[in-house]
Amino acid sequence: MIDYKQVLEDIHTELLGIEDTGEVASYIPELASVSQDNFGIYLNRINEENYCAGNWKTRFSVQSISKVLSLAKALSLVGTSIWNRMDVEPSGDPFNHLSLLEMEEGIPRNPLINAGAIVVADILISELKNPKEDFLAYVRGLANDATINYNERVATSEKATGFKNYATAYLLKSFGNLNNPVDQVLDFYFHQCALEMNCEQLSNAFYLFANRGICMRNKAHLTLTQVKRINAIMLTCGFYDEAGEFAFEVGLPGKSGVGGGIVALLPNEYILATWAPGLNPKGNSYLGMQALERFTTKTGASIF
Repeated sequence: MIDYKQVLEDIHTELLGIEDTGEVASYIPELASVSQDNFGIYLNRINEENYCAGNWKTRFSVQSISKVLSLAKALSLVGTSIWNRMDVEPSGDPFNHLSLLEMEEGIPRNPLINAGAIVVADILISELKNPKEDFLAYVRGLANDATINYNERVATSEKATGFKNYATAYLLKSFGNLNNPVDQVLDFYFHQCALEMNCEQLSNAFYLFANRGICMRNKAHLTLTQVKRINAIMLTCGFYDEAGEFAFEVGLPGKSGVGGGIVALLPNEYILATWAPGLNPKGNSYLGMQALERFTTKTGASIF
């Protein structure tokens, strides 16, 4: 029998004892003010007791983690036709890289890099009556938590500094892979990335990916095939040009964000969310990556 409470406490204590060489994201000014001293872990076990350690109650900007949630919503609305507008291959490049997008004529490598997520945002704007409100309601429903909100300060900060995202959107537009006005698509995209949750809320929002498409409210949102596809994309593409390293060290589908959050899962078993704002050179949480590696090593619980 694994003592999960002790495992989390041990990991938290061990990692607080090492030097956090990560750097808080500063290219989005609103994120730069977050203290690097934060470090939280929350383990959400399917139909079992949950455990936590550290600053798991503190809300943070989930950033690119939201791309999995927007993909899930779009896939439930338009089905497999979504793959006509993007691929499912790892990019091997940073999340905001543009060269492949031009070489491959406006078809993003996958939905978890910025270009792919902007196309997903375009789909949601076309499909939803009130896109920002409807998407927020969707996320709240997944997590069974009406207190989840956008951080408007973060969204405004991203809008003021997101020059590469504007370049990406206009490049997509030039290849005919964006149907709505660029400003409208990016306003949605910046708000999506500005979703704010704590580790518990984040694990709850991702519950359906570990629970056969059924969310915290016991409502089915995705088919088994759709869940399988999304989990596969998280495993191969969820950490950009560090995805192979994450699969090698941790062995779970997961997704990171430059706000310092990481969420990973073992189907039918658990969802583990971590938050530590200091990022490694690849843009993934320095302590979060180590926490997940230690967790799967100590418990022996990964997909491998």
